[in-house]
Amino acid sequence: MTNQLTDKFNRKINYLRLSVTDRCDFRCLYCMSEKMTFLPRKELLTLEELQRVGEIFISLGVNKIRITGGEPLVRKDIDQLFNALGQNAHLKELTLTTNASQLKSKAPMLLESGVKRINISLDSLDRDNFKKITRTGNLDQILENIRFASGLGFEKIKLNSVLMKGTNDHEIFPLIDFALENQFDISFIEEMPLGYVKHDRDKTWIDNDQSLKKIQSKYNLTRSTLNTGGPAKYWHIDNTQTHIGFISPHSNNFCESCNRVRVSCKGELFLCLGQDEKIELAPLLRKYPSNDEPIKRAIINAMSIKPESHEFNLNEKQPAVIRFMSHTGG
Repeated sequence: MTNQLTDKFNRKINYLRLSVTDRCDFRCLYCMSEKMTFLPRKELLTLEELQRVGEIFISLGVNKIRITGGEPLVRKDIDQLFNALGQNAHLKELTLTTNASQLKSKAPMLLESGVKRINISLDSLDRDNFKKITRTGNLDQILENIRFASGLGFEKIKLNSVLMKGTNDHEIFPLIDFALENQFDISFIEEMPLGYVKHDRDKTWIDNDQSLKKIQSKYNLTRSTLNTGGPAKYWHIDNTQTHIGFISPHSNNFCESCNRVRVSCKGELFLCLGQDEKIELAPLLRKYPSNDEPIKRAIINAMSIKPESHEFNLNEKQPAVIRFMSHTGG
């Protein structure tokens, strides 16, 4: 498909992150409030509407879709969406980010739908600390699910870890060793100021440049040209199959090469994770149930309001964006 999505900074958009739910069975400290209020189910796009959104973006030149949430695998009948999008010959990659709580039951379906790579959020390998960070998670179950999925033959499994000072920063080496043991890749993500949480992010966030120096004190790393379509910058651990990625919205802003937009589970097209610009697609989907052209025009026109960059400032007490990550889609 010819790419028709170029913003005013001449960035071509070929990557859609499509959220299917704001709900999650975890309540991770950096992502959610302990007592969350979720959207009424009637406000969510139906699976048919989510499929239609995905296919419209593909027709405009998007060739990678990541299914997100919340936790995408808790969405009822989610198999339907994966199966439908996975059959689209113009989509080069269909993938997802998951906390792995439902992975044992869903991994065979994902593989059959054409998902070759999955990202798994894993912030601790200590049972008590995992429970503290997720508030509800069972580490033993998660590790069992990860190992099960690993044995099925996915091309690559990548771990995503948000390090927080005084919480799990002491686990950086165990997390890397777990990735090495299983031939996974792993990315470290700097904490982002999205939604109100109990802790002060300016005191808990960890600079990825500091993490890199710490990692280099133990492992021999070579800068890698690996590009998985997102913002991570990779290093390769010499003589292994493992890459270490760094997603650094604070220390190494990556906005100049941004190639993605997000659609929330209620049909909001967000042009930037860290800004509020958005277009409401749900009314158009329902007004024109059999005509995609008005939706295509709205998406193309929305490229003109895609901001140049996010404006994260961890020193401000008010988060950069009031909505939680789970609302927009990770």
